[in-house]
Amino acid sequence: MLLKLILLLTTVPLVEFFLLFKLAQWRGWPVTILVIIGTGIVGGTLARMQGISVLNRIRNDLRSGGLPADRLMDGAMVLVAGALLLTPGLLTDALGFFLLAPPGRALMRRLVKRWLRKKMQDGTVHMEFHAPHDEPPPGYPPLEDEEEHVESRDDDEDRS
Repeated sequence: MLLKLILLLTTVPLVEFFLLFKLAQWRGWPVTILVIIGTGIVGGTLARMQGISVLNRIRNDLRSGGLPADRLMDGAMVLVAGALLLTPGLLTDALGFFLLAPPGRALMRRLVKRWLRKKMQDGTVHMEFHAPHDEPPPGYPPLEDEEEHVESRDDDEDRS
């Protein structure tokens, strides 16, 4: 896995540099610089708009009592898309715009879910969920119900 990551982190910048150099040869350096700056500005603006949209959908899911699992994945993908669009390069920009588009996120979400499901079946990824404790850990404030119970007990003692 580490070797794949090192390979990715070294080859992607080289390919990006090569593509930008070819674009500069074909259209000139001013156009290439405008493309880099333009995709950063447009991408940042779109990422902000999509991020706000995803955040509103998360709020709506929570208000209606639903779990916003898919929306949280969308939020993570919008964040990654924004970072990719701020990185100079044509491949990273293409992937960033792909992740900003809702159909692109839906496709990526399905792929990630399929990959996670496979990893869980293989036993390479384990997820454990624990029930919440009835009492908070030591040193934490009491739960809301406990506060009311403690206050009513204090009131009863004052009356005696």
